[in-house]
Order: sequence, then C-alpha cells, then structure tokens
Amino acid sequence: MNRSVERRFLTLVAGTVFVCIVPLFTLFLWLASDRATTEQRNNISVLLTANAKAMAKPLWDFDAESVKQIAGTIASDSSIVCVEVKDLTGNINISLNMDSNTQQRATASLSRDITYNHVDGAKFVGTISITFEKLGFFSSVRRTEGIFIAIFSGAVLIVIGAAVLGNRMMVMRPLLKLTAAIEATHRLGSRHGVDWASNDEMGRLAQSFNAMQMKLQQEENELKNAHKLATDIYNATPAMLYSLDSLDNIIGVSDHWVEATGYKREDVIGMHFAQLLSEGSREAYHHRKNNVESALHWEYTNKFVCADGTVIDVLIVESCSTASAHENGLSLSVMTDITALKQSEARNRRQALTDHLTGLMNRQGFEMALDIEIAETDRQGGSLACLFVDLDRFKWINDNLGHHAGDRTLQIIVSMIVELLPEHSTAARIGGDEFAILLRASDCKKAAMELATNICKLFETPFVIKGTSTRLSASIGIALYPQHASNAAELLQKADLAMYDRKRDGKNGLQMFDDSISSTTRKRAEIEQMIEQALKHEWFDAFLQPIVNLNTNEIVGYEALMRLRHPVNGIMPPFDIITVAEETGAINEIGKQVFGKAFEHFTELSAMSGDTTSYLAVNLSPTQIEPSLPVWLASAVHLFNIDPSRIVIEITEATMLHDNPSIQTILRKIVNFGCRIALDDFGTGYSSLSYLSRFMVNIVKIDQSFIRSMTGDNEETRARSRMLIEGITAMTHKMKCAIVAEGIETDEQRQQLQTIGVDYGQGYLFDRPLSFEQLRDRLQTNETVKLKAV
Repeated sequence: MNRSVERRFLTLVAGTVFVCIVPLFTLFLWLASDRATTEQRNNISVLLTANAKAMAKPLWDFDAESVKQIAGTIASDSSIVCVEVKDLTGNINISLNMDSNTQQRATASLSRDITYNHVDGAKFVGTISITFEKLGFFSSVRRTEGIFIAIFSGAVLIVIGAAVLGNRMMVMRPLLKLTAAIEATHRLGSRHGVDWASNDEMGRLAQSFNAMQMKLQQEENELKNAHKLATDIYNATPAMLYSLDSLDNIIGVSDHWVEATGYKREDVIGMHFAQLLSEGSREAYHHRKNNVESALHWEYTNKFVCADGTVIDVLIVESCSTASAHENGLSLSVMTDITALKQSEARNRRQALTDHLTGLMNRQGFEMALDIEIAETDRQGGSLACLFVDLDRFKWINDNLGHHAGDRTLQIIVSMIVELLPEHSTAARIGGDEFAILLRASDCKKAAMELATNICKLFETPFVIKGTSTRLSASIGIALYPQHASNAAELLQKADLAMYDRKRDGKNGLQMFDDSISSTTRKRAEIEQMIEQALKHEWFDAFLQPIVNLNTNEIVGYEALMRLRHPVNGIMPPFDIITVAEETGAINEIGKQVFGKAFEHFTELSAMSGDTTSYLAVNLSPTQIEPSLPVWLASAVHLFNIDPSRIVIEITEATMLHDNPSIQTILRKIVNFGCRIALDDFGTGYSSLSYLSRFMVNIVKIDQSFIRSMTGDNEETRARSRMLIEGITAMTHKMKCAIVAEGIETDEQRQQLQTIGVDYGQGYLFDRPLSFEQLRDRLQTNETVKLKAV
C-alpha cells in the first residue's frame, strides 16, 4: 500500500515536471537559439553588405586578386564555411571553402548582388554568397543563461526531493500507522488507535479515527450487552420461543421451549422444524409456509410431537422483526400449547350444536350435518330424505300443564322417536316442538314414509302427563334430495312446506312434497304480498249482511264481513285471505281496518235511516282477542259515537276451547263496557251450554249446516236437525239469550224456524253481504228487504 501511494505521488511529481517544467525549459532554449540565430544572420547580412560594396570596384576593374583578398578576409571568420564571388561576365569565379566537412554540418547561406556606382548610374557587376554554420540548440546559450539554467534545474531537483521526503515524513508515516491500527483491529478483534499527533490534516484524521474507534468500541460493548440482555430475556421469557433460518432450520430455542417440549437444545439446533410436527400435519405446514404472503407476521395451528411422544396442539405465531430479516428468511416464532383450549372449543362446539333438553342436534348442528350429508350424497350418488316433524296441540300442554311438563313430554317423545331411527340417520330439534330427521337408504322414499308412519303410530296412545291423559299428534313433511331440492336450505324448506300442507289438510299424518305444494306456496306468497299491499293502500272493506226478525221481516242488525277491493281483480273472497292472515299474524291489522270501515258504514246508515236499535256484529278470531282489544274498541265506539250495546262481538267455539283465563278477562271487560257477545257456529264443535254462562253470551247463532239439514232429502236427518234446533232454541231462551239462524236460503226454512221460535235469521233468502254503496242506494230508494230464494 505504501509503495502504491508513494509511486502515485512520484508519478504525480514527475508528471508535473514533465507538464510544467520541461516545456518552460524547452521554450527558454528555443527563444535563446532563435535570438542567437537572428543575431548571426544580421551579422552575416552586415558583413555581406559591407564586402559587396568593397568588391564593387575590383569586380568592375576585373581585379581578381583584390577580390580574392577581400574574400579571404571574410572567410577568416570561424563561423564562415564558404565564400563564393562571381562577376557578371563569368571571368571571376572565386570559391573559398574553409571546411571540407560541410556535408555533416548544418549550414545556411546568404547572397548579395554587387553593384558599382558608375557615372552613368548603378551597374550590376556580380554576386557574393557566404555559407555559414548554423548555431546549435545549446550553442546559442550564453554563459549567464547557462548558469541560470543550472540554478533552475538544481532548484527543481531540490523541490522534488523535498516533496518526496515530506511525503514520506508527513503522509506516508501516519498512513502506515493508520493502516497498522486497522490491520491490528481486524486481526486481534479489538479497537486500536493511531499514535500520531499533529495540528495538520493528518493529525485531525488520526484524532477522528481514534474517536471513531472509541465510539465503535462503545457501541460494540453496548451491542454485546444488548445481545446478552436479549439472550437472557429470550431464555427467561415464559413462552416457547424458537428461531428459524431461511431453510426452516432451527437456529435457536428458549429455555422454556426446551423445558416444555423435553428436547435438548443441542439436539434440535439445525433440525428442520417440520420434523418435530406430526406426520399428518407436515403437509399442511409446508403448504402454509409456501403460500404465505409477503408479510412480517402470520400465525397458524399445528400438531407438535414432544420428546416423550406426546402430541399437543400448538398455536404458532411467526414473525420477522424487520423487512431485511424477512428477505433473508430469518424469523422468530412463539409456540403456545392450546391443547386444553382446543378441547374446550370442541366441547363448546358440541354444546353449541346440541339441544340441551333432548340431547339431539339443534338447528345449527342440523344444518351443518345436512351440508355434509348432501356433499356425501353427491360423491356416492343415491338420494337423501329429510323429514320435518311438527307436534300438534303441544302448546296446550305448556299453557295448561306448565313448561316443565312440556319439557318432560318432549324428552319422552324424543326417546321414542330415537328408537325408531334406522342406521345412518340424524335427528335434530329445530324449534320448540319441531324436529327434523335425515335419512339415507337404498330406497329413500320408502324408508322415509315407513319411518314417518311409525312416528305417527306413536301418538295413537294418549300421553299421561301429570296424571292428565293428553292426545298429541304429529304432522310430518318429507322432501328428497336431489329429486325435490338442489341444496340444503331448499331441502329443509321443501320438507317444511310439506309439513304445513299436511297440517292444513288435517293433522297426524305425513305428506310427501310435490309441485302442487310449491303452487300452494306461491299462491300463499301472493296472498301475503296482496295483504301487505291491501293494508298499505286500505283496500280492505266491510260488507254488511242484514240480520232479519223472522216475525216482522225487519232488519235488526248487520254482520260485518271482510272483503278486499283489489284494483285489478275486483272484490275477492275472504277465506284464503283470513287463513293466511291468521297464520302470519296480519289478522289483527286487517281486523282493525275492517272494523273501522264497518263502524263508519254502520254510523252513516243509522244516520240516514234514523235507526237507533239495530246492532253491528263483528267477528273475532282467537288471535285477535288480545289485552289491547277493549281499549281499542272503546276508542272506536267513542270516535263514531255509537251506543256500546249496539256492538256485538262474535266469537267461535274455538275461542272457548282455549279456556284461557286471559281471554275470559278480555271478554268480561268488553261486556262490562256495554257490548254484547254472540257465540258463532254453535253446534259444530264441542258445543256445551256451559259456554253460555261462563262467557256471558247474549246471542247464539245456529250453524247453517243444521238449517240446511232441516230441509234435506233424508227424513231422519230432517227430524233430528229440527229436534236439535228446537232444543237449542228452548235452552237458549231459558238462558235469556237471543238466537240467530245462519244460512237461510229458502222460505220453507224461514217458516220452520219461525214456527220453532227462532228469533232472527240471516242468509241469501234475505240478502247477500252488501257494500255500503248498495245499502245506501236502497235506503235512498226506500226499498225493503225482499224474500228471495237463491
């Protein structure tokens, strides 16, 4: 290194001399030589001029001797090589060659014409030429100039020598010391300083180097301390820490990792981490590592094999502290034993998917099982059956015997159903009294129908709950995959639809799904949508059917019947609308809208006719009898200024069958307010005269089936129907209740009922249900009720 630096320095000095000094010295010599040459030519020229004048006369006189003497004088000069003189006539030709080696010497010549000044003017008489030796490059240097050149050259040599010596003393020595310090630091591993002190740049360089060495030494000490602290923390951290290189080889493990896994540190260092995982999870580990995105942090779970062979579930959180570490493939990982957590999750998962009361799957678990079974069916082929089971009249047990009895009943029923389940079937409790069963068999349809039939047979024997014999039944819907559905949700929905179709057609039985059920469902959806639109736009209206005194043919009241005025389809029948509304809960909103229209129409008709005695009968389903009903009824009566006694609330025997104290309380409030109660369709259900006292009934309406049978073709049926009507009429009158016969269509029926003593009647014989506009027109034209057979 030192020779290289010094060589470069000497090269620089030599280059400087060559570039600066040598050209200057050459220029100086050239200028001196040019000056001497110029002086020499000037002298020769003067000599020529003077001797040309001297030779003019001798040449004019042809005095060759004189010319030769003058030429000899000229040639005596040491610098003259040759003198030639020629006259014009050629008679005189003198050539004096003073040196025979003129061929080897650099010479030059000058010539002059010789003229003679004659009386007649200047006459050209001849020429003279002098050949002289040129001065050399150094021969022209004078003594003083030579001394100056010698002094200048010596000074340059002294400067160069001083520069080389100074470079050695002031630059090379500190550089050698600096190099030695660096090599010692590299070789010995400890920081060494430069022993050099001066106030120049080299001194400052040495000071800076020493300061840098001290700072680096301090930083190395701090780094060593930090590394020792990090190692201590790494080992003292109560977590299983380990480090991997770019090839997933273990390069470090913490003391807690060693303690928790049972491995020795020296045995696992350098081992590929995947070797410590269970064989079944290594592929997933490699897949995860190969497909992880370029992130500094990621986590995953895996199976880890401890030194004693125990397999534990671990959560591995792997991270790179810096981006450079990530690029180099270095990572720090934390491994946490989550075996207990996994077991707890599995236990919680089982609990989350299990119905705590029956031990069956719940809805969430069933839906997951359904997805799995459908996927398996797709792989293996075949079909899958889904049975949707709904218990009929189960609510009665909860309402009358208590929820504890209901829970016990469910457990008994489930235990009985489970015994009937074939192999490869799954049962679940979907809701309160709803169950679902998955069934796989070679003939899935036949096996599902047999199972459904056997379940229905379970309910042929009454259940004894808390000493009470209770009859239950089951409505079962069946749907098949892939015949009826293309996915899990659709299969469950189709089975549910089939169950509801079975429940509508008659309980305790099974129903296989078919396309007609879908049509019914679409029709139901259309009705639901129409109900929503009708409520929004107030399409519901109340038609009034007159109730007539059979003795006087006078109108004593009106029954309000719901109709829907559709803007496209016109007046629509109420049966399907009421059925869907009761199932969806929209019946309450419909009832309020219809009642409002009925009260409005009834008030206007009463004002037009001046009638203050007729009544308005409105029908209530069991779902409409709610605690807010009395308050709403009172508000409506006051709003339309109607006497409460002119309002009759018609209820069915189905309402009484509930035997709910809450319903009795609501009806009692309505009666106390002043309204009357009518028992509709009497005789068709579990008719009991006790209803007349318990529910404070004021009016009894005989069902139209008895009226129709009274004049039928069968004489025995006619007699029995008449006898029943007579008995009902007599007992009803004894209870001080009025009686109304429904569905009178012929005059014969009217006459017989009048003879029996029935008070009032309604039916097509008198009038169909009429709109407010029709009734208003009749009042305006003073038309009376006309008897007519329809």
